[in-house]
Amino acid sequence: MIKEVLADGKKRMEGALTALENDFAKLRTGRAATSLVDSIPVDYYGTPTPINQVASVSIPDSRTIAIQPWDKGAFPLIEKALLQSDLGLNPVNDGKLLRISIPPLTEDRRKELVRIAKKYTEDSKIALRNVRRDLNDSMKKLEKDKEISEDEQRKAQEDVQKMTDDYVKKCDAACVDKEKEILEI
Repeated sequence: MIKEVLADGKKRMEGALTALENDFAKLRTGRAATSLVDSIPVDYYGTPTPINQVASVSIPDSRTIAIQPWDKGAFPLIEKALLQSDLGLNPVNDGKLLRISIPPLTEDRRKELVRIAKKYTEDSKIALRNVRRDLNDSMKKLEKDKEISEDEQRKAQEDVQKMTDDYVKKCDAACVDKEKEILEI
């Protein structure tokens, strides 16, 4: 019974860490990465479709993203979606490819990105603490329903706390890595 609750908690904490990594992938670091544009929705035949499902996205060099639509009619749609996104990037359409040049980041922008990364990390830690609270409530309920003893409940809560601490350390480590990447010139 306790193992099932802990396994569920571990899965949920893994999900919080994965969400943090996905948020970090969307942060622009001055280097070109397909993850910057992959999830931008394009209004393709009336359906919001991610760019990576209507075009080939590649990185020809460290400061350029190239997007080659499979359908020539998608050029203006993709261009419009990129301009409306919050990335602040301007695509150049040469008829065959959409090229996006990634400008170097200013120091102010780097600091702002570090603040955003720290906010994402804090949101992730809040999610971890919410999972911990839910698990502890589940353990208390099991003890109240006489399915486990008080000692087992205390031991399980210690295990939950240890697991939470491990995932918080992983979040902090991911934040430090992302911060180094952002501040790297």
